[in-house]
Amino acid sequence: MKALAVLMVWAAAGMAEVRMGHAGFDATPSEWVAWSPRAEIAPRTFQDAMHYRTRPPSLAISGNSNAAVFGGWECTVPGIQAGGWYRFTAWYRAEAVGYEPLQVVSRLDWAREGGKRAGQPDYVWSATRQGEWTRVTLDAPAPPEAAAVKVQLYLQNAPHATVWWDDVSLEKIAAPGPREVRVAAVNARPGKRGTTADSVTHFLKVIEQAVPEKTDVIVLPEGITVVDTGKKYAEVAEPVPGPTTTILGEVARRRKSYIAAGIYEREGQAVYNTAVLIDREGRVAGKYRKVYIPREELEDGITPGADYPVFLTDFGKVGMMICWDLQYADPARALAMRGAEIILLPIWGGNETLGKARAIENQVFVASSGYDYPTYVMDPDGQIMALAKDRGQAAVATIDLNRRYTDKWLGNMRARFMKELRLDLRP
Repeated sequence: MKALAVLMVWAAAGMAEVRMGHAGFDATPSEWVAWSPRAEIAPRTFQDAMHYRTRPPSLAISGNSNAAVFGGWECTVPGIQAGGWYRFTAWYRAEAVGYEPLQVVSRLDWAREGGKRAGQPDYVWSATRQGEWTRVTLDAPAPPEAAAVKVQLYLQNAPHATVWWDDVSLEKIAAPGPREVRVAAVNARPGKRGTTADSVTHFLKVIEQAVPEKTDVIVLPEGITVVDTGKKYAEVAEPVPGPTTTILGEVARRRKSYIAAGIYEREGQAVYNTAVLIDREGRVAGKYRKVYIPREELEDGITPGADYPVFLTDFGKVGMMICWDLQYADPARALAMRGAEIILLPIWGGNETLGKARAIENQVFVASSGYDYPTYVMDPDGQIMALAKDRGQAAVATIDLNRRYTDKWLGNMRARFMKELRLDLRP
């Protein structure tokens, strides 16, 4: 057998099932061909018996000292079921690549009978480094009218690089069902001077009145411990865990809901503007310290945070931002790149256009709870799914974290944004 590349098509559960497995290549297999849009920018493609993951040889691509290099290997897999779901997995090892997310490319280019493109290509952007090798994987549905797919492994604009591919596979999988999450963002404000306890109690009363049972996550505004108290940040600052997280925890445990809320946290001499995430058992699941501190808070002694953590919940990955963070692109971008599917946004006031932009440019859901900013649940296309216009209300929406938001002409936007983002360039 010249090739160890194996393609099998058979019937399973009444449907055509496609699997392809490639681990090592004895000679240039007929299934794989070299490709480039122009000969003058074609990379050098070859089999390498010295660099492999499972067994020799691997599929290799060299930049060939050409700054304009673009191309690599392609394999056409027939027998694709239109609308069926497929899992692509491959491993690569790269040397002298300046920016791997952009320059090492793998994608699925769907085709109709006759070879014309069906739908738009799906870019693989999820990568995990394991030693010298990096695993990339993608689950994607075949578009309507798809009958085949080109599995494409490319090197892009990396003149001094070499990349080796091994253990490439494509298999049919069951279609994922909906991953529904019920989100409630609370529109509330005490409105009269009182103590911190009075303020927190007010928000809890609104939860009881406006948030339905069986809600997965509840979002409260920024600074619920200071708003309308007349106190300074340092006067209301407390440890985390502390008194307020304990009170929120009691509500979360009774309702079996996650709760996100903005408070002021003290650690030693530092006071932070913090968003806490309480889990369904009433425990502190995580906290985020506001990174972008406006001048007004700096002058009152607030210390900025230094990280954009993402938290794994029982329904998906959650990130948090606070108010002034919305003004800058990098908080939402960092959360999305770390896998956040929804951003919970306690906010005082801010730019509504930028809120919409953060959802669209990162293809994430955003749930905001504000005083001088709308309280809403927004989808990755920037469309408001639920809006609480008046005090004492909650914006409640059921979102599907497994839904793909796809542009007819551009394809899956989350994958494209993550894959094409130029973080290698600096101002």
